[in-house]
Amino acid sequence: MRVGLIVDSACDLPYEFTRKHDLFILPVTAVIDGQTYTDDHDPVRTQEFYQSGLLQKGHQAETRAFSAEQIHDLFMEQIVTQFDVAICETVARSRSLVYQNATEAMNSVMSRYQEARKASGREGKFAMRVIDSKQIFAGQGLLAAHTLKLINQKVSKNALRHEVETFTDKIYTCVIPRDLHYIRERARSRGDKSVSALVAFLGKALNITPVIFGQGAEGKPAVKTRSFAMAAEKVLNYAAGRVDAGLLTPYVSLSCGLTWTEIEGLPGLNRLRDACERNGVELLLSQMGITSSIYIGPGSLCLSLAAEPHTFNDFQ
Repeated sequence: MRVGLIVDSACDLPYEFTRKHDLFILPVTAVIDGQTYTDDHDPVRTQEFYQSGLLQKGHQAETRAFSAEQIHDLFMEQIVTQFDVAICETVARSRSLVYQNATEAMNSVMSRYQEARKASGREGKFAMRVIDSKQIFAGQGLLAAHTLKLINQKVSKNALRHEVETFTDKIYTCVIPRDLHYIRERARSRGDKSVSALVAFLGKALNITPVIFGQGAEGKPAVKTRSFAMAAEKVLNYAAGRVDAGLLTPYVSLSCGLTWTEIEGLPGLNRLRDACERNGVELLLSQMGITSSIYIGPGSLCLSLAAEPHTFNDFQ
């Protein structure tokens, strides 16, 4: 039985990791200044976007989920014909239409897959599940890494689904937005009023950089700092402390909307690397993808790990 894992473009993971584990990326459409691009996690294209400045303020940018019809065609052509069981983990359904469209596509596929499967030479039935990851960005990456670990352990189909769905509630995420005004404007374009004008104003007027902390895609300010560097050091020190205290899966996922030179210069990164090495934890360090950068803004940072209940300040 061959099991495949599908994630969408909002899932941040190192490119080498996705290639090594044959992870299927469900693309998201990015529209910038009226031009349409397909974000399929191609590292060359991602780097070009960073260098071009298209992700900076002043450009009209948004993301659009592939339609149910587009996803249906991808599933029929590339999933049904290659796998016996497929798990599709989407960005939090509260933040995107990907889950809704993928579920609609899955229902259509499940009633029509036999002919495509037969034509490809694969025998037997096909099973599929679309799961709301309840995560964004690095959190999606963490869930994907944990799911791949379970697949490699050859757990049963039902056990895999149950474990993945319950594990989503054990993931904690820190987000450092570089520009609150950027987030507010992007949120307004989506009809999301979670970032108030007052918070955005204070962030710029007082040079406040907050650390947003919580489970999954829902978080609240845990601490406010005077600079991005201070916020990054607090987040990476938190992660190092939490790694030493113990995790529920041997991964820490960290994505940054920065150049690699800037990423390597983050204060606290080496301390986190040392903690991971001591504890047999893999640090999944990646450059934030196009979809993530449009959503939260270039220069931002997202870190996720899975652990027993705790607060951010427990490890400060």
